[in-house]
Amino acid sequence: MEALLYLEDGTVITGKGFGYEATRVGELVFNTGMTGYQKTLTDPSYMGQIITMTYPLIGNYGISLIDNEADGIYAFGLVAKDICFTPSNANSVMNIDQWLKQMKVPGIWKVDTRSITKKIRKEGTIKCVISTEGITVEEAKKICQETALRNDWMKAVSIKEKRIIAAPDSMEGIKKRVAVLDFGVKKSILESLNSRGCELHLFPYGTGAEEILAMKPEGIFLTNGPGDPEEATEAIAVTREIMGTVPTFGICMGHQVLALAAGGKTYKLKYGHRGANHGVYDKETNRSYITSQNHGYAVDSNSIILKGMEVTHINLNDGTVEGMRHRDLPIFSVQYHPEASPGPNDNQYLFDKFVNMMKGGVL
Repeated sequence: MEALLYLEDGTVITGKGFGYEATRVGELVFNTGMTGYQKTLTDPSYMGQIITMTYPLIGNYGISLIDNEADGIYAFGLVAKDICFTPSNANSVMNIDQWLKQMKVPGIWKVDTRSITKKIRKEGTIKCVISTEGITVEEAKKICQETALRNDWMKAVSIKEKRIIAAPDSMEGIKKRVAVLDFGVKKSILESLNSRGCELHLFPYGTGAEEILAMKPEGIFLTNGPGDPEEATEAIAVTREIMGTVPTFGICMGHQVLALAAGGKTYKLKYGHRGANHGVYDKETNRSYITSQNHGYAVDSNSIILKGMEVTHINLNDGTVEGMRHRDLPIFSVQYHPEASPGPNDNQYLFDKFVNMMKGGVL
């Protein structure tokens, strides 16, 4: 089937369609990961986005039953140069075309992903329409103009009811109760905490501070999630109330919410950081790490300096804030994804750091 990408600035890109026959509107972004497309597409942080994969061949190892980060695909569409319909992988149960059909997500291939990526890098992320339904350019233009992008997706992807994940029996005697404020958490983050003896109490978006503190947490974790952090007004207010009560750790959206709760500011990046190969410098260890990232917003470093926070991690490509900690309270956070999935596992030490804080260790 034929497929169409219509960009808000009037750019028209045509190619071959795969996956589900549909028309969706989202924010066109690019991801530089060489592997991990299944984990990327099922990451709730990609809600509302149409992902251009810069690696030229997508689908060569198929789709497995063990690589999802959530219960389905959250991205609104997939853009690729070449698609493999005959995967080779012992764990594969279907190809990517079949999977996108099952998940009702459209895809377009046989397009120049390099030129799309260069355009995004030059002009910034942009609203676009992806369609595999044979609509005309004029129809796509009308849909694009009449559809507003949503910025508060963290409210939609959060769990709807409280949930508890018990710590493994092998961790008896060293279990820690952790309150998890869910903005769209990845499965691998929960697994990273759970495997270290954390009994996880997941709270839906908008849960009040009184209810969270009533379960007597020994630690508080603020998760990743999609959207503009400034739209998470309820989460910012709750975080401000509970800051400093017990050791607190934030990742990605959780990092941004912590900054805003402390009185800092965030801003939208031109084209964001998405991929598994971003260099980050840790000022505390004097080491650099390769990290997995997925965010379109960043913390304003100047805005947090007089709010009790200090920058601990710096992005080696553009100097943006990748981590911070509170000078007096047991609070720290990172913008990137230490759980990886996909990506390198160099930064798992941050989960150990959080557990150590709950045991009485210093930040």
